Amino acid sequence: MDPCHLDATELVRLIRRRDLSAREVVAAHLERIEQVNPAVNAIVSLDAEGALVAAGVADERLAGGAEPGPLHGLPIAFKDTHLTRGMRTTYGSPLLADFVPGEDELLVQRIQRGGAIRIGKTNVPEFAAGSHTFNPVFGATRNPYDLGRSAGGSSGGAAAALAAGLQPIADGSDMGGSLRNPASFCNVVGLRTTPGRVPLHPVTDAWGSLTVAGPMGRTVADAALLLSVMAGPDPRAPISLDSPGADLRPPLAGDLHGLRVAWAPDLGGRVPVESDVRDVLAGQVEVFAEAGCLVEEACPDLDGADDVFRVLRAQAFEQSLGAHLDCSRDALRPSLVRNIEEGRRLSGADLARAAAERTRIHLAAVRFFERYDVLLAPVSQVAPFPVEWEYPYVVDGQLQHTYIDWMRSAYLLSVLAAPALSVPAGFTPAGLPVGLQIVGPPRADRAVLAVGAAYEAATGHGRRRPSEPFSPSPSAYSTRSAGPTSSQV
Repeated sequence: MDPCHLDATELVRLIRRRDLSAREVVAAHLERIEQVNPAVNAIVSLDAEGALVAAGVADERLAGGAEPGPLHGLPIAFKDTHLTRGMRTTYGSPLLADFVPGEDELLVQRIQRGGAIRIGKTNVPEFAAGSHTFNPVFGATRNPYDLGRSAGGSSGGAAAALAAGLQPIADGSDMGGSLRNPASFCNVVGLRTTPGRVPLHPVTDAWGSLTVAGPMGRTVADAALLLSVMAGPDPRAPISLDSPGADLRPPLAGDLHGLRVAWAPDLGGRVPVESDVRDVLAGQVEVFAEAGCLVEEACPDLDGADDVFRVLRAQAFEQSLGAHLDCSRDALRPSLVRNIEEGRRLSGADLARAAAERTRIHLAAVRFFERYDVLLAPVSQVAPFPVEWEYPYVVDGQLQHTYIDWMRSAYLLSVLAAPALSVPAGFTPAGLPVGLQIVGPPRADRAVLAVGAAYEAATGHGRRRPSEPFSPSPSAYSTRSAGPTSSQV
């Protein structure tokens, strides 16, 4: 029984029964990180000694009769954009390569209070910009299904670590697909949550709703288990939802029969999709029809969503990174400089128009979800692309002008403020993973998870793990060591 290949829900059960100790589970994952991570480059900071000490304390508490948390004994490496006290948080930027926070941010606190044990940090693109994980600090993260391919991003290190068995659960964040795209690329599960489901603190804009935090796992139940600890209200987050996180805890009872399903293979003609992805997903829509769903090709009104997303994204970049532009322009990659400057050129009229358009789109989506229970769509418009590329330059014959153009299938749906789940949906003829996006009405996170769990049970695509052994490959972008760094830094 190798702990690194067990679901998180099963690991928790075995630890609670004391069939496995937290120390055994953590030690097994640390050994696997040592063996596998040099090839994948998913974990970029590691505190093996601290993790083993924390695991020993967890075992002592359980032996002493303490009530274990929902995540008791599970190792986790946090996304390298989330503040971790005493362990560096680099954001993939040379400007913060040696930054060691003095506090944990809220979601890190909650996950650790839930019993998870911090082992390190996972790799991200520079300042989490884009959906391909490479940066000048640690290099590129490679896809465990094909080391020559991208793991997606910005939670690419998290998704690759899950797929490679380096950790059983992972946290992530999503503005325009940063949870969903890497989940699709690495054949794992990722949920973009309803804004406010997982409160964010500290942040520069407590009322912002474009970026959300969410869970990742190898199964839908594992993602729901982690979400149950991450979610719940906090007074410092004014948009946080009142419902407790425990309401999201598995088991997830779901049945596909009778669901009203909308299928939008190209989001109403708005996005090009490569044929190998289209072919995989067309077969998966048949799963819903054969299970007794009413399936119709339909798409919510997304007119104007592209402009809304780009305006709000540019505003967010200027707000969060403007000071770095003023002080250290040459240390930022050129595309980031352009994004921040786009934010500075926005006028009050631009922001007002985006807010009004987003309101109209939201109300249209509410009406859409009165007719349909869920929307199915591609997560990514392409299968995992070569790791040496900055982004896919052509999709289905159409030129992609910027590094976010190819992400429209994810980011157009970010504008809806609705939960969107990426769940494994099969493989291309080349053996590359493809994810299906399941979207529900705002606040219907548990319902979306239940549909995803029922689809997962009917197909089992997530059970196909990467072939081993992995062969180490040099990172295409590395300027520093691509493996785990020293303890605590």
